Amino acid sequence: MSNRPNHWIPEICYEENEEGITSNIPFINVPPEEAMPKVVFIFESKETGEVEPGTDGSDLPVYEMNLHQYADMEILKEGLSPLEYDRVRKVLGLEPLLTAIQKGKKITNSVRNSLS
Repeated sequence: MSNRPNHWIPEICYEENEEGITSNIPFINVPPEEAMPKVVFIFESKETGEVEPGTDGSDLPVYEMNLHQYADMEILKEGLSPLEYDRVRKVLGLEPLLTAIQKGKKITNSVRNSLS
């Protein structure tokens, strides 16, 4: 990993083909010498409906910018108690971890049975 903090800036990518490996989920190509960021900061940009004059006098839309932070759930899982982690999952609209794992196993078994 780089000794200089903030040296590497991750780029969020999308596959051009909907049938790709990531199934429309964005991804970050992480160089071998770097690590996946623990937190990703993303600006939300929305037009306000207002305009302001540009340098050439033309109307330019005004944007509202709000900064959001997205944390790596694996980091939270490692650093929080199971109760605290499930509380975070609930706030995010997710089921408790053990419930999600059980449902995931049922789905996996169903897929395996349909392929056999």
